Amino acid sequence: MKVSVCMATYNGEKYLRAQLDSILQQLDFNDELIISDDGSTDNTLKIIESYKDSRIKVYYSKFKNIVLNFENALKHASGDVVLLSDQDDIWMDNKVEIILSHLKTHSMVFSNVLVFKDGDVSNANLFFKDSKRKTGFFNNLYKSNIIGASMAFKKSTLDKALPFPKELPMHDIWIGLIAEIIGSTYFEEEPLIYYRRHGKNASLTGEKSENSKYKMFTIRLLLVVKILKRIFRLK
Repeated sequence: MKVSVCMATYNGEKYLRAQLDSILQQLDFNDELIISDDGSTDNTLKIIESYKDSRIKVYYSKFKNIVLNFENALKHASGDVVLLSDQDDIWMDNKVEIILSHLKTHSMVFSNVLVFKDGDVSNANLFFKDSKRKTGFFNNLYKSNIIGASMAFKKSTLDKALPFPKELPMHDIWIGLIAEIIGSTYFEEEPLIYYRRHGKNASLTGEKSENSKYKMFTIRLLLVVKILKRIFRLK
């Protein structure tokens, strides 16, 4: 089973090497790490090039948009399964192994994470500390439990999620809701990544949203409309 890891980068030189090391040690020779770089002006690309690893495939964009940057990486994935990755986290040594075991029977898997600040993993805290159900279409539409950096899904799921609709608020909830509709999803309670928060993250997971209740409602309404259009197209 070929694995495609898709990463979006932008000026990630500070933490990138630790993440690349944690990923590459888990990939086989025929797997791939797809990186879409959104016009980095720091040493991000030099760090990537220094690995001289044929499994790393770099594509370039200038969207200045995380959703479009991830889409650029995802559309180049050729593996049987796809794992998403942020540029500044650290994967647990057993992440890929556990994810692949669940994808034998599920369309999409996401996991718990250990949240830490900057470089100190010794004080990492579990993100999900309750036993409430994390899967389900309406459950995640109401309040998303899906952490994109922990997501993995079958290529057949990705094929139905691409292309992303215009003005998509975030790529992870879109893929997650598509997966909920077309197949079964699974939440792995064990944390599989150290999820870094440093004040300049592209997503707000683990931090308080500044969106108003009206804004949150309009985002969910937009998602419902786009989901219905995609279902109609798939039929």
